[in-house]
Amino acid sequence: MSDRIARNRNGKKDGGSRPSLKSLLAHLRGGHDDAPRSRNRASAFNLRNRLLLVGGALGLCSLALVGRAFTLQVVNDDFYRQQGDARFIREIPIPTSRGMITDRNGEPLAVSTPVESVWGNPQELLKNPARIPELARALGVPPDYLMRKLSQRADKEFLYLKRRINPDQARKILAHNIPGVFSQREFRRFYPQGEAMAHILGFTNIDDRGQEGLELAFDDWLRGNAGAKRVIRDRQGRIVESIDLVRAAEPGHDLTLTIDRRIQYLAFRELRAQLLSTGASSGSAVVLDVATGEVLAMANLPAYNPNAVGLGNPDTHRNRAVTDVIEPGSTMKPLTVAAALEAGVITTNTIFDTNPGWMPNGRYRTTDHHNYGVLNTTGVITKSSNVGVAKIVAKLPSQGYYDFLRRFGYGRSTHSGFPGESSGVLMPPSRWSGTTKQTMSYGYGLSATPLQIAQAYAALGNGGKLITPTFVKGERHEPKQVLDPAITHEIMRMMQTVTEPGGTATQAAILGYHVAGKTGTARKFNDTGGYSRRYVSFFAGVVPVQNPRFSMVVVVNDPDPEKGYFGGLVSAPVFKNVMDGALRLMDVAPDDIDTWLAAQAAAEAKRNKANGGKPTGPVLPAVVAANSASLPLPAPTQGGVQ
Repeated sequence: MSDRIARNRNGKKDGGSRPSLKSLLAHLRGGHDDAPRSRNRASAFNLRNRLLLVGGALGLCSLALVGRAFTLQVVNDDFYRQQGDARFIREIPIPTSRGMITDRNGEPLAVSTPVESVWGNPQELLKNPARIPELARALGVPPDYLMRKLSQRADKEFLYLKRRINPDQARKILAHNIPGVFSQREFRRFYPQGEAMAHILGFTNIDDRGQEGLELAFDDWLRGNAGAKRVIRDRQGRIVESIDLVRAAEPGHDLTLTIDRRIQYLAFRELRAQLLSTGASSGSAVVLDVATGEVLAMANLPAYNPNAVGLGNPDTHRNRAVTDVIEPGSTMKPLTVAAALEAGVITTNTIFDTNPGWMPNGRYRTTDHHNYGVLNTTGVITKSSNVGVAKIVAKLPSQGYYDFLRRFGYGRSTHSGFPGESSGVLMPPSRWSGTTKQTMSYGYGLSATPLQIAQAYAALGNGGKLITPTFVKGERHEPKQVLDPAITHEIMRMMQTVTEPGGTATQAAILGYHVAGKTGTARKFNDTGGYSRRYVSFFAGVVPVQNPRFSMVVVVNDPDPEKGYFGGLVSAPVFKNVMDGALRLMDVAPDDIDTWLAAQAAAEAKRNKANGGKPTGPVLPAVVAANSASLPLPAPTQGGVQ
């Protein structure tokens, strides 16, 4: 017992004994005896563990960061690469030029020239408001206008400031070094022939897309495909580096037309001169190649300058020879006679009594300009007798007459491919009134375009073969036989008398060539649904008669009645002057040598007499010499034909 007490006093344990009272008291008082030694051991133990714990935690975090960075930058880097590229890499277009349009001889009619477009970054420009007035002066616009445009697109990074200008102008604007102002290459369409070719070619818009004419019809062929490339741009929008080519630019395809620019200019020049001299409001002229249906010329007035299309009247943009319909007047008479010959109800020698120069037509009258008395079939054409042709059509069944005109293309499109082409109006017999067939025989009660009339006359000159007109060289359409060749030859002979002495169109005669044609004069509708004292003057013809080469139609709208309005006085001279030049330009052999030799001999005798009887040698008559020389062509300026 005493031993256990002694051990307890010395602070020792045995077995499961409790701590001594002294130890407990010392612990409660803070432990002054062995507390320092115990605290040092605890502190050493805690610091080492803590360092290991913190180091391990930092190591794990570093390892996680490295792993995450590896994952983002190596394994799954697509998203962040795209985000970075979206801020610095841009795909920009590579502009390409439209294909060139040339005439049948390779002469350029429409070309694309490189220009510059100045653009700006609105966000960058609005950060420098003090430079905006300077930029406005360089652009030639009011400062408030420019500020308004920039403010409206303040959240954008692109704004055209001035498009399709001369590269020198663009360089002057960029020379101001205004932050956020740049330029890019584009192309602009240029038309060397100006107004003379405007209605055929049409024009393109600010984005170089076809808007009218053949530019619109063949836009997909001419436009080509723009390319694209990737570039790196800095924050100011400047290109730092080109990365790669996305797709190469494909320039547009060239287009060769059937148009002969020399004949086109002749038609335009002569038509304009006649409109000025007669006070007419508008006019059209169409020239076709009889054998192929190729459109050699198509002129319209009033015209516009396609190089400055924004300044013109939109009403002048349409091609009247294709889009506008007119009552064809007496140009219908040869077709009416041809229908009767085909039906066998008349012959070339059938006699018609046109006395007293008029005949009833329901509540109205069909009248002639004069009382021509008794005429045979040829005389009806020569004198352009309304009464005579009305008596001819009376012998024809309505359905047969309608079907005949349909075969010649009336009442339906020519399918030339020109945008906005009209099909004209030819009502079926079920819609005719009691007077319709009679008035149709001399060109009222139906309507057609100048191109349709030219196509019909080309068929008369081509042995009865109707061919679809075309504007593209090399394009061929299968001809359709619509009339017996023997009948067309008789009709051509009848129409030849129209341009000979005693006919209504002697001013259409061409020295050295036989001309077959027909005049026409039609009254225009008024606002009340009747006919006014305003006129449309026509001449449609084929030349030469022996071996027809050209079909031409001239339409002069609303000539001043006091200056003359008959087709033989107004339109026939245009035909003569254009065809006179075209025959020699295309080297067409004369088919009336005797008349040409007689005129040459008379001219030589006159010169010899004026020269005191001394022979001067044969020379070409003045009209032949003038047209066999090189024809003046419009200067290739932006102002067009002057």
